Amino acid sequence: MNKQQLNRVIDSVKEICARSSWRLTEKRRGVLELLLVSEVPLSAYEITDAYNQGTKKTIAAMTVYRILGFLEAENLVHKLGSTNNKYVACSHIACGYKHEIPQFLICGECQTTKEIACGGCPDEQEISISKSVIDELSKLVSQAGYTLMNSQLEMRVLCHNCATSKA
Repeated sequence: MNKQQLNRVIDSVKEICARSSWRLTEKRRGVLELLLVSEVPLSAYEITDAYNQGTKKTIAAMTVYRILGFLEAENLVHKLGSTNNKYVACSHIACGYKHEIPQFLICGECQTTKEIACGGCPDEQEISISKSVIDELSKLVSQAGYTLMNSQLEMRVLCHNCATSKA
């Protein structure tokens, strides 16, 4: 993410703040920016280390966990279960679209992660699993006697760079 894109996303977050009852504190912004510029998911401890190395102020891991919980509740970050509970920034913050079911491509080699189409971002490629497929999977889960707890979809893939280097 380049500086211009980062500023656009942060401006969108500020607008969200203005409509809500919460503040974008320096620490919340710092944690969110670390996730926005990272190409791979980060754990709370990785975020803590990066934050403490990049700023004059320090932050405790417990504070990072609280911030991540808050950012997740506001749909600004996603927690990825298949990566040992690491986090990524939502790639659709600036599109102003009400997000559907989060869908991710996660490279099994380098861990680069891409959140795929929400269906409303004008500047993205429309690659996503259709809602009807997700609904059918949910129905099958129910028919098997289970209750779907989280419909977030995480697919292990091999990114272009890793596939090329293996060839």
